[in-house]
Amino acid sequence: MAERVAIVTGGASGIGRAVVERLAAEGYKLAVIDRPGGDGQAVADAVSGLFVAADLAQRAACRHVVDATLERFGRVDVLVNNAGYQHIDPIERFDEDRWDDMLAVMLTAPFLLTRYVWPSMKASGWGRVINLGSIHSLRASPFKSAYVAAKHGLLGLTRTAALEGGAQGITVNLIAPAYVRTPLVEQQIADQARTRGIPAEHVITQVMLEPAAIKRLIEPAEVAELVRFLCSDAASSMTGSVYEMALGWTAR
Repeated sequence: MAERVAIVTGGASGIGRAVVERLAAEGYKLAVIDRPGGDGQAVADAVSGLFVAADLAQRAACRHVVDATLERFGRVDVLVNNAGYQHIDPIERFDEDRWDDMLAVMLTAPFLLTRYVWPSMKASGWGRVINLGSIHSLRASPFKSAYVAAKHGLLGLTRTAALEGGAQGITVNLIAPAYVRTPLVEQQIADQARTRGIPAEHVITQVMLEPAAIKRLIEPAEVAELVRFLCSDAASSMTGSVYEMALGWTAR
């Protein structure tokens, strides 16, 4: 376990940072991937890991991420595709640039990164690819066409890669959480509270989580704990699956 290496995209904050910290506690060597100018270097330094600044909307950057990790550590055992799209307005309209950017970051990049880490995992006969989807991998919402398309596509990629990786000891799974308490979501809550003239807690319970049975945000550490389990040998029979953290959203 101490020699295993994990790449975590979007690792500077939110879910990604929680995953980095949790896997580091398990003895993993970490490659922290995030855009330049944020906290990525500090997060990587805190776990004695590697920081790779990358805009994952660029295909060459995806190749660089894997090459830099292999150069530093010599192998990749775990890939956590967590990076999300940074610019989200309250209402997403049919914007061609946004469509291209969202699919590049949230679907094309996971495909490319999976493709690039595959030879290392295949060579060692062991690998874990964990895709951070969303409840929108399973359900749709209005005004979120690009986001929902990307998250649905990520589920298809997960299932296909799982079928291809089984014989090589590589498992591929998707985690589908409802709203997680990340900086991006906190900003959305503040924006909607201001726009609607209601308290922030009402935005959570009455707007964001209206369909859910449990009216609270998920903490990043909860998602990180599920990632840790899916990386373990105890999860070796689990592949091509969706692990909902839905707060009862899909029970209706």
